[in-house]
Amino acid sequence: MLFICNNNSVYSDSQQVSITKSGGMDKIIFDGKWSYTEEWKESSFDTFSYNDGTEIQLRTAHQDNFIYIFVDDVSNNHFEKGSDKATVCFDINNEKSTIASSNDYCFIDILDGKNSFVLQGGSPLTSTSNFKKIENSAGFVGIGAVSDQNDRYSTISHPSYEFKIPIDVIGRSDHYGFYLGVYNTYSNKIYSWPQNIVTDSSIIIPSPTKWGDLVSPDKSLPEFPWPVLALVSSLAIITYMTRRYSIFHR
Repeated sequence: MLFICNNNSVYSDSQQVSITKSGGMDKIIFDGKWSYTEEWKESSFDTFSYNDGTEIQLRTAHQDNFIYIFVDDVSNNHFEKGSDKATVCFDINNEKSTIASSNDYCFIDILDGKNSFVLQGGSPLTSTSNFKKIENSAGFVGIGAVSDQNDRYSTISHPSYEFKIPIDVIGRSDHYGFYLGVYNTYSNKIYSWPQNIVTDSSIIIPSPTKWGDLVSPDKSLPEFPWPVLALVSSLAIITYMTRRYSIFHR
């Protein structure tokens, strides 16, 4: 059964967000914004509100071999294309290490729909938060654009960012370390989740020790395609029958 988690909550001290399995992510039009009002409806969503009035909507879902993320910078009406950006990071083993390791990945969208890139931890350079740029994986999509009349939260033009992240890159798990950072050039601020993270520079990624958790409550995230499940089941049956045959024909 399809599990849709719509927990419209304002997080301040919470260090955990949920992700749900969806059957509608293959209908997403990847143009960086709400293309139609029902587009991201089948996903978990969380509202982050900040002291200066900034509000950010986060929607997350997974389907087959991808994690889907939509970041809606609803209250940013002074955006700058080519400069504003959204960053989402995953700690594959949820190790919460002090220094970013090769198990940590960040995906970055720049507002204008032309530039997106992937970072992997494990670099010796502290100036880059121990991350290095790697080649974008096949299937990865990252687009930032201006959302407007079709947006469910605000029809006033504002930045939004869409991500399609291959699970083969970050591994199948029901519990990741997770970080979100949205940079607003006009205010020169990074609005982070968890919200107790303070970052002074737009190029700094906080230590994984400060990241929160992205959790699949029903543990549906480590899903495997039906052909794989069928193959595993077949191998198990063949192994069982072979052993029984050997026992009765000794």
